[in-house]
Amino acid sequence: MKNFDRNVFGERLRALRGEKNIGQDRLAKELGLSNASISYWETGKQEPCASAIFKLANYFDVSADYLLGMIDD
Repeated sequence: MKNFDRNVFGERLRALRGEKNIGQDRLAKELGLSNASISYWETGKQEPCASAIFKLANYFDVSADYLLGMIDD
């Protein structure tokens, strides 16, 4: 069984933002999240809640499993 790795989540979130060329502040505003939360997730300081993972997966058109590091594509 795999464990949740905050760093994998953060790296994937940062990469997805880079692909869309959007900053943390814009992403936070568009999804109704705080800029601090985006920053904490990307640096591995906090874990996202289920509703945030849902919003991010829909926004970036990826699966929650991908964001969580359970699959690689």
